[in-house]
Amino acid sequence: MIKAHDFTSAHIPLLIRKLAIPASVGFIFNTLFNVVDTYYGGRISTAALAAMGLTFPVFFIILAMGMGMGTGTTALISQSLGAGRNEEADKIGYQAVTFSVINSIFLTIIGLLAAPYLFGILGATENYLDISVKYMNTILYGTVFFLINSILNSLLTARGDTRTYRNYLIAGFFLNLILDPWFIYGGLGFPALGIRGIGYSTVLIQFIGAMYMIVVTRKLKVFQHASFKDFIPQRKYFSALFGQGFPASLNMLTVAIGIFVITYFASHFGKEAVAAYGIATRIEQIALLPTIGLNIAALTLAAQNMGANRPERVYESWKLNIRYGLFIIIIGSVSVLLFARQLMQAFTSDIHVIEIGIEYLRIAALFFFAYIFLNMSVSTLQGMKKPIYAIFVGIYRQILMPLPLFLLLAISLDWGTKGIWWGIFLVNWSAAIFTFFYTKRQIQRVLKFSSNPLQSD
Repeated sequence: MIKAHDFTSAHIPLLIRKLAIPASVGFIFNTLFNVVDTYYGGRISTAALAAMGLTFPVFFIILAMGMGMGTGTTALISQSLGAGRNEEADKIGYQAVTFSVINSIFLTIIGLLAAPYLFGILGATENYLDISVKYMNTILYGTVFFLINSILNSLLTARGDTRTYRNYLIAGFFLNLILDPWFIYGGLGFPALGIRGIGYSTVLIQFIGAMYMIVVTRKLKVFQHASFKDFIPQRKYFSALFGQGFPASLNMLTVAIGIFVITYFASHFGKEAVAAYGIATRIEQIALLPTIGLNIAALTLAAQNMGANRPERVYESWKLNIRYGLFIIIIGSVSVLLFARQLMQAFTSDIHVIEIGIEYLRIAALFFFAYIFLNMSVSTLQGMKKPIYAIFVGIYRQILMPLPLFLLLAISLDWGTKGIWWGIFLVNWSAAIFTFFYTKRQIQRVLKFSSNPLQSD
């Protein structure tokens, strides 16, 4: 674990490596976890594979709330630790756990009620709808474990520990290799569950992860001074968590809406297009995985150094994270361009699905670089306690621009699925360029203010 004073004094490239590498390795295995699910979904049927793609927008809402609250919690705790307010940091952590449990209850209820309706909008009927609902309901019952894991990870990440969550994600991947086929096909006295087996495996592993994270946080004395009353909701901390975490969650929710919009337009071209998009986005995630740890490093270093009033280190961290990210993503982009067909064939033998997936991946490889500018900048802004921008850029990227662009390119100009993919390209690059210059201006304003205490912000 990184020592507290290192965040605001140690060599920044070293800190980035210590934070980013374990986190990236962990998320590589997290995505491989999803790849295993997709692989076995494809073995069941194209309908099952399409159902998993169809349910992903709803599933992503759960992940969005977890990641958003985790991001907000990390930022708040990191700033408190950077400013030397350790007791405040502990109290934020206790309240964040309670906050996540309450959110999970609401998400589960809303999801169970809304999922069938949303799947109907996306064109699911009869057996297709039944498969989708069965899979989604299984996932929804495990919502509390998804959110608890995100919060416990944020408590550790704010203190420089990205290894614990990495260890859980690696173990979870290997466990999923065993549980998926067992639960799907049955055996050893266990009934065959089909696509629900994939959901049960995911929820069970999340539960095991929550137990593991609780044990580790207790050993590291994160909850050393906690009492029952510390977990009773307090308005002060709930307001802070909501103010910092909700914009981050809402930004992630706009991604879920964006996936819903893309899936809606893709469904106009058949369930094969939906299945292709679901597979291709899993491959896209793999290509981007090595850079995810840099997002965490950008957030944590920005928050710690803002708390310590060291904005010059925020600027240096932002620039270095972008530079490292662009260098790393070259490998992913080139790999996807060269091996798009082989990557799609690893998940399905449906020729139509493969061709549509290749079409997406060859365009997506061209906007991977835009994600670097976007993600590093948004993470830095969140660390600076400027989370509202993420909402605006999220709405622009996922709703305001995609709708007219998809209608124009895919429908009016009759480009078909290519119109959707090129629309995503235009949206991401325009958002990335603006976000880069906006973030640079915000950091420079803080630098100017810190160098002149009389300067008004």
